[in-house]
Amino acid sequence: MVAIFAYLMPPTTPPSTAVSSSSPPASSPDRVITRPSPSPADSSPESSTSRAPSRTPVVQDSPSPLPEVRSVGCDEAAAALTSYRRNAGTSRSGQAATAQQTYRDLMGAALNAQGAVGATIRRLAAEFQELNFRLNGMTGGDPNQVIADINTDIAEFNRLCAFA
Repeated sequence: MVAIFAYLMPPTTPPSTAVSSSSPPASSPDRVITRPSPSPADSSPESSTSRAPSRTPVVQDSPSPLPEVRSVGCDEAAAALTSYRRNAGTSRSGQAATAQQTYRDLMGAALNAQGAVGATIRRLAAEFQELNFRLNGMTGGDPNQVIADINTDIAEFNRLCAFA
């Protein structure tokens, strides 16, 4: 029977076997068997899909701690203070001009700041204005006294805004 079946099969397969030799037809049925194997593999992607959600909650668990949110005005005031440190220079006139710009920047940062943060930013702004006046000779007094007050308030500002 097998011989009859093999005899009847070649007339339909000769066009496909004409391209390949006699040994590849034996591998062609294997390929057909391999093609049904991806059908079970189709169920494997479902298993992979099931595994992906199990991995997703693990990934979601690790980033769940949210970063601390700073009070309004902290970042703007910190930028103004950093700008002062970088641009102050060594001359009195350069320091006075930078102090005046820092005063303006801090007043802008204080517009929306509230509570203790807002009060500290406004106090820093007033101190930078005073520093500008003393450096320009508009008021008497030692600028180093104002700088000491500024440094104290910067430490308080850093504590309130959680800057390290």
